[in-house]
Order: sequence, then structure tokens, then C-alpha cells
Amino acid sequence: MSWKFFGSCVMALCAPIAMSPAAAQTPPPAASASQPGEPAAHSAAEWLLRMDEASRHSAYTGTFVVSSPSGHLSSARIWHVCQGDQQMERVEALTGTPRTTFRHNDQVVTFFPKTRIVKTERREWLGLFPALLKSSDSAIDQFYTAQRVGSGRVAGFQARVVQLNPKDHLRFGYRIWSEKKTGLVVKLETLGTDGKVLEQAAFSDLKIDAPVDMGALARMMDDTAGYKVVTTALVKTTAAAEGWTLKSPVPGFKPMNCYRRRIAAGGVADGATDNALQWVFSDGLASVSVFVETYDPSRHAQETHLTMGATQMLTRRLSTPAGDWWVTVVGEVPLRTLEAFAQGLERTK
Repeated sequence: MSWKFFGSCVMALCAPIAMSPAAAQTPPPAASASQPGEPAAHSAAEWLLRMDEASRHSAYTGTFVVSSPSGHLSSARIWHVCQGDQQMERVEALTGTPRTTFRHNDQVVTFFPKTRIVKTERREWLGLFPALLKSSDSAIDQFYTAQRVGSGRVAGFQARVVQLNPKDHLRFGYRIWSEKKTGLVVKLETLGTDGKVLEQAAFSDLKIDAPVDMGALARMMDDTAGYKVVTTALVKTTAAAEGWTLKSPVPGFKPMNCYRRRIAAGGVADGATDNALQWVFSDGLASVSVFVETYDPSRHAQETHLTMGATQMLTRRLSTPAGDWWVTVVGEVPLRTLEAFAQGLERTK
């Protein structure tokens, strides 16, 4: 759910033990005490709150793998630890561009050893797997229903399987495996509007209650000797203050945060020459980011729609009396949802 565009890490390759795309589309076996389609004992929000608590308060290490039926496979190694309200983790990409990302609460630091660059930024909300819940006060149960669909075994752990079904066509469904004792999410499938698997994320190996040393991770995170440190300019703001509104709100999606950030030539953050607005929305589970920047013919040649796994991206040119703008909408939601955001965006000044 959280490893792709605009600041997320795109992993490459997948461990050989990962499920094949065909296997990823096979529904989990039903447990004898719970038949597929049986209503869950808890609401969707209650299940997600339990899983979210487990992801925040568990110490673990493991390798997680992301795959899609199209054949895209990626993997990374993760170390996670918490002490009170302090959370820290290290994520190391196993293939592709070498990089290691550290997170301490809202501070994120990514090391790129080949270029000897360290990028730092602050993010109030991350939504990293296996943490799924984006907001605990959202009306999730208005837009999703929960069903127990059996049990399974993932990375050596027994897991309960719950399916979250959307009540409309503006969001995807999810099939979630959570470890029985702790509630930690160990596997997630994102389901398209036709019920087929769009993307799978799962631990291929996992150690819960692992002896992860927060102090050691902090020292690694702070050791930038020999690296050029680049800080992302991220300024919190509001859409209204920046002159934007949604004339037609998208049902269920509430604004979470809004930032001004620097965008470089080629659309890459940092070292930028232009300010871009990032407006983040969520229904409590799915999220959408709306990026708005000044239209530049040299960079914004053609409107497009791209798909990678469960992530959709839509770009469009928006003409207003104040000038032309380039809008990019990204989210793990159906295309019609991105279109609703793009069509509803309106300049107010």
C-alpha cells in the first residue's frame, strides 16, 4: 500500500519463495469454524484498530515481498522497534537502486550509497505496510464491511484472514492475514472491483519480539559522514490558503494534510525550482494524493494514466483565469476515484 510514487520506495526483485502471480489470486482456505462470507465478529474499523495497534507496538524483523499478477516483484528487509510512544524502523531495499530508509516517528532519512546522498524529511503520516489504518476517527464502517474468510499460515505464523469489501466502486477491497496472537498484519492482498488480486504484500520470513536495538538504529540513522545531506522543503499549509478547493467532495475521503514542497525538473522532489502543492485525502484505509504545480510545457507534455499494481496515477492540465496548472492524482483506488478528484479540483483565487 505504501511503497511507490512521490517519496515511497519502489523495491525491485522478489525472494524466490514469494508466491507466484497465479498463486496470489487463490483465495485462502476456509477454517472449519468460519466459512467464507461469514460476517466477522468485529466491524471493519475494529479489526483495523487491532491490527494498527499490533503494527505500532510490536518489535519485529523480516523480509517483505510485494508482487502483482503482471509479474512485478520487489522485496526489502525491515527492522521495527518501539519504546513507549517512540517508533523506529530501518528498511533496506534488497535489489534495485541500493538505499536504506530510517524512520524515527515522523522523521524519515534515506541513504543512497552509490551517489553518497542522504535525503531527510518529515512526514506526519506514512501508511507503511504492515500499518494499514490511516485515521482512527474515520467512518470506515460506512464504506467497508468485514468478513471472516478463514485462516492460513504465513512466514511460519498462524493467521486469521479477514476480507474488507467496499460498499461502492470508489475504493478497492482488501484481504488481510493477521497473526493470531498479536494481530500483526503478515500479508495483504488488494482486490480490484472485479474481486481479482491487484497486488500482494507479505512477509516471507518474520521474527516477532525480535531484539531490535533502538539506540543502534538511531546511531546508524545519524551517521551521515561522507554523505551530502539534502533536506526536502516541506511546509504545512491548507488548500484554502493556497487557493484550491474541491467543488464536489469525493464520498468518504477526508482531507488529512496539505503541504507545499519543492519539485525539481523531471518531477523529482528536492533541489527544486518550483513549488508544488500536495493535498492528502483518506477514507481511513485508502489514500489519495493530489499534486498541483505550475504548468511547464518542457516537463508536462501529455496527459496520462498509469497503473502499477494497485496504484493508479492520473495527470491532467488545468486551465484557469490565473494561468495553467499541472495536476497529478495518485492513489491505490480505482481510476474513477482519481478522475473525481481531478474533475472536482477548482481554483479559488
